[in-house]
Amino acid sequence: MSAEKTLNDGPVGRALWSVSAPMTIGILGVLSVGLADAFFLARDGETSLAAIGYVFPVITALTSLSIGLSAGTNTVISQAIGRGEDAEDRRRMTLHAMSLALALACSVSLLIYLLSPYLYGAMGAEGEVLNKILGYMRFWCLSFPFLVTGMALNAVFRAAGRSGVAAVTMLLQALLNIALGPVLIFGIGPIPAFSMDGAGMASLIARMTSFAGLVLFARHAGVLRFDAAPWQGAIASVRRIVRVGAPAAMSNAINPLGMAIVTGFVATIGDTAVAGFGAATRVQGVVVVPLLALSSGIGPVVGQAWGAGDTARAREGLRLCHLACGVFGIAVAALLLMTAGPLAALMTSGSEAQAYTATYLRIASWGFMGYGVLITANAAMNARDRALWSMSLSGTRIFALYVPMTWAGVQLAGYPGMIIGALVANLISGWMALVAVRAVGLGVTGWAPVRVPSEWLAARLGGQGTPARD
Repeated sequence: MSAEKTLNDGPVGRALWSVSAPMTIGILGVLSVGLADAFFLARDGETSLAAIGYVFPVITALTSLSIGLSAGTNTVISQAIGRGEDAEDRRRMTLHAMSLALALACSVSLLIYLLSPYLYGAMGAEGEVLNKILGYMRFWCLSFPFLVTGMALNAVFRAAGRSGVAAVTMLLQALLNIALGPVLIFGIGPIPAFSMDGAGMASLIARMTSFAGLVLFARHAGVLRFDAAPWQGAIASVRRIVRVGAPAAMSNAINPLGMAIVTGFVATIGDTAVAGFGAATRVQGVVVVPLLALSSGIGPVVGQAWGAGDTARAREGLRLCHLACGVFGIAVAALLLMTAGPLAALMTSGSEAQAYTATYLRIASWGFMGYGVLITANAAMNARDRALWSMSLSGTRIFALYVPMTWAGVQLAGYPGMIIGALVANLISGWMALVAVRAVGLGVTGWAPVRVPSEWLAARLGGQGTPARD
């Protein structure tokens, strides 16, 4: 792979920064698409805003499946680089990962397209809101294979320490999507107004264009080749990718699945509450971009270090991640406490949903630090080839904490109760993540509230409290 970077030289903080910083820009661009869609659709009418509120958790869950698959690709490639494996073999792995991503994405797209009327109907959407959702999903499902296959290729660049390539690709795709959004939603000149369908069309065009450009660049850079026995070792590559990618995909999809369930709880309050909740979660998605960038950056750092046998470097990288999560989480919560009102007014165009958006941002933001610790821990465990641990952690967070606590909150105190339930679930999940990473040999040592349960957990699962290396 040309211009390949090792992440095992120099201070670990610098290596983490070199991967995470560019991804902040890239992820911000991608998430800004959802924010821009909510902004434009709020001006298209409250029906469109409510519709995108139903859509958001479902498409986030599907996108998270692709992120999990790219985590498998990242783990296989980064560990191969750390072990010094042949570049030709890694190029074959890249082709195998993209082929697997394309096949799975096409299957999922078809399934979701066929099930959308029943899925969104079960979530509480009906009438004109449901019609707008189905129109949007037609185009979104067509764009999904381009998104997933492109993410697999981006993961290869990140694994090699070249996150700038992935970040630029993500940013350019987002800019094109945002530029096309208002044109296709409201119409201009000879282009008619497509309303919410236009938002789906914009995503399709942007993803197709971005994927084509990324493939051309990958071939030029020598990352992707279609000759030299391309299918040699395909079964072995797919097995290695799936071993991490399958549980990682489930781990990533569990979180937005929980959000979809909670959207159903909010729907019992009314469509206005769903619109406000949807707008708030979009703001949340953009605000936590640095945490998502850290989770993207820690994977290659841990993967290359673990492949090279430098377990101390892997642990130090994750420690720095968790410290950053704590500082950032407190700072952003304090900021949102003061700015939630203006942000809510901007995202809801001053509609009745504004109060719901502002209330969520003021309260839920105090749990962002716990969420950051969780997702960076999951990324590190995936890179350390412990994807089942991260899947179990995410499953526990959603099904034992987030869903039950938000349901109880809605029953006891309505919408504010739901938010408090989400806050408590995130804080507990952060502590659980610290326990889990120590149990697999990636966490801090010597802190009793983490040490004791992690040793108990490792013993129950047949492992050791601080395993050295496979």
